[in-house]
Amino acid sequence: METTKILIGYAVYLPVALFLTYYVSKTLFRNSKVYMMDIFRGREEIADATNKLFETGFYLLNLGFALMILEMNMNNDSYQLLIEKLSYKIGGFTIYLGIMLFLNLYFFFRGKRKAKEATIN
Repeated sequence: METTKILIGYAVYLPVALFLTYYVSKTLFRNSKVYMMDIFRGREEIADATNKLFETGFYLLNLGFALMILEMNMNNDSYQLLIEKLSYKIGGFTIYLGIMLFLNLYFFFRGKRKAKEATIN
């Protein structure tokens, strides 16, 4: 019975982690093109390419982390414990995604500021 609960945990955790990563990535990188266009002074080709590279790196980091923390041990035959473990894992991963989102925003704002400084100088 323990193995069944672990498989249920994986069946819930993996789709949630994949969906959250996809949703945050699409939201972030759809809206970040404005910053990239400003940083690269309207050169759309390089802005798109850079944005796509950031998006690919975002996916690799976040999916890698989601898979790295996948392990779920069940010492108890309780559905309550399964739900608690899932909430801890999904909650922790969501916090991690939020930190990554703000880190990317920081880099976008920093790049915009550096581009503006280079224009002034």
